[in-house]
Amino acid sequence: MNTIRDLDLKGKRVLVRVDFNVPMDGDGNITDDIRIRMALPTINHILNQEAKLILCSHMGRPGGKRVMEFSLAPAASHLAAILERPVLLAPDCVGGESEALVAAMQPGDVVMLENLRFHKQETENDTVFAEQIARMADVYINDAFAVSHRAHASVVGIPACVAEKAAGFLLQTEMDFFHKAMDTPVRPLVALVGGAKVSSKLGALKNMLDKVDTMIIGGAMANTFLKSQGIDMGASKIEEDLLASAREFVREAEEKGVKLYLPVDFVAADRFAADAVVKNVTSRDVPEGWMALDIGPASTIYFQEAMADARTIVWNGPMGAFEMDAFARGTMAICQAVASSHALSVTGGGDSNAAVKKSGEAANISYMSTGGGAFLALMEGKTLPGVEVLRK
Repeated sequence: MNTIRDLDLKGKRVLVRVDFNVPMDGDGNITDDIRIRMALPTINHILNQEAKLILCSHMGRPGGKRVMEFSLAPAASHLAAILERPVLLAPDCVGGESEALVAAMQPGDVVMLENLRFHKQETENDTVFAEQIARMADVYINDAFAVSHRAHASVVGIPACVAEKAAGFLLQTEMDFFHKAMDTPVRPLVALVGGAKVSSKLGALKNMLDKVDTMIIGGAMANTFLKSQGIDMGASKIEEDLLASAREFVREAEEKGVKLYLPVDFVAADRFAADAVVKNVTSRDVPEGWMALDIGPASTIYFQEAMADARTIVWNGPMGAFEMDAFARGTMAICQAVASSHALSVTGGGDSNAAVKKSGEAANISYMSTGGGAFLALMEGKTLPGVEVLRK
């Protein structure tokens, strides 16, 4: 797979697929610009090469309609302030006006195409739509790891129509860190998996059994594994249809010699609310009608010990409902344990990264992936369509 360093960009029209799907407040202000800043190395490299930079991205889910609350205008203004140069927002991502704007570009100019998902053809990977955008470009760069698991027009359709294509710095960094962590790890390799649903991560868990030395499972998904072992979890969230799969997974882990850690205690509550009555209970003593909403202090120590000699840690998913302070202590303690580890640490997924940021330990994590779904797809052993098309 070519990277942006392999291409001569001088004077060329360079179309970059970025992920500027940034969070906004009710007044249309960007509340977190990390996705924009992560693209800056690629953007600055292109501008330093005296190329013509065309950016394309989606924002939100407008459903194929022109919904102006999902306009990329705030992203264009924000980027212009960072770069200290104009960033022109095209009226659309296709059409004569946008093509004319691109045709008039000079080296060093920056144009941002309007939201790709204003057209349903984007998510349908429509060939004609992809060709319309592709004809505005001499070079295509994918720097949007977070959407590279989606077979959308801007991810696979456009690069199929452009002769010169490559990965941007962000996409390359994401793939490199994942490769280091999962394919060529320094061992012991510990996978820390949490979150709400077993169903969304069962494929990843099964695939990782052939790669990891230790597997730690927390969050609500641990409830299903514990119940599969005959433990009554009260009113905790359980995926009843996956009990047999969970039981089989525990058996496979034992057969393959993977050390599997499940919570031994919880912070339980009488209801899912910030002001609920809470108490610490062992995993076998969740009261009837109560629910487990965070790992308890014994589980925290148990998990910390499991990670003590790790040389590589891959983490996806929190240990509890950390968005509520009453149920955040376990996840925060795990954040601190991962951050203070001597291991290469890679986190992926919006909730995991949000938890790390809340803990104040972001600077001490080796790499925080920008892609939840794409990261999980790699954990499942899948290839990413947006990466594969760059290899053709």
